[in-house]
Amino acid sequence: MSETHSTVDLLEGLATARSIRRYRPDPVPEDVLAKILWAGTRAPSGTNRQPFRFIVLRDSETAREIKSLMGEAFRRGWAHKADAERWAKDDDDARSTRRIRSMAAMQHFVDHFERIPVVVLACFTRYREADHGEGASVFPACQNILLAARALGYGACFSGWHRLVEAELRGRLGIPDNVVLSLTITIGKPAGGHGPLRRFPARELVYEDAWSREAAWVVDPPGSRLSGSRMVAAARPPR
Repeated sequence: MSETHSTVDLLEGLATARSIRRYRPDPVPEDVLAKILWAGTRAPSGTNRQPFRFIVLRDSETAREIKSLMGEAFRRGWAHKADAERWAKDDDDARSTRRIRSMAAMQHFVDHFERIPVVVLACFTRYREADHGEGASVFPACQNILLAARALGYGACFSGWHRLVEAELRGRLGIPDNVVLSLTITIGKPAGGHGPLRRFPARELVYEDAWSREAAWVVDPPGSRLSGSRMVAAARPPR
């Protein structure tokens, strides 16, 4: 029988659903997991075709083998990213407390991938030639899963390093050629906790009537945690 959960308000969930990369080893009860996946199936999609599909890996022999395969890929993926983006450089700015925490969380995530209670491969069944908008019919379902996990006291995270072993995954799981492996979603009980998200000021991300034209009515609610806007500024075209 599942434990009792108190859910959170939808807007609170949106503002606090962090990407969780540290999980307790406890299995996710089936009734809770069913609710989380059900939320994913309620997502909108182009002409309501619902082309998303989810392969759930828990603790079967097959699941353990696939998690082991993916864990090796995720460790390679993070090692390459950390080196290419110089995550471990030594200057004080780069070694900020937040950056160090992020690095530690990501390293823990890949080092313990095989122990994550639930790994979901979110797939997209392609029904026409590939186009740039097809993700719009699978990514909302993934976000629904992340938010449902948050609402029920669990956590989730999106990753894409499964692509390093995609051929093996397709062979072992019998995934047809017309199916896109869109995202890996990990789910479990957070070892830490959720909390307010740190994001760019909303006014710097929302324009009105033209590119970079400020929408003066856009405000961040009291208590919002804001990050610097250097990346936003860098994305703007020169004037």
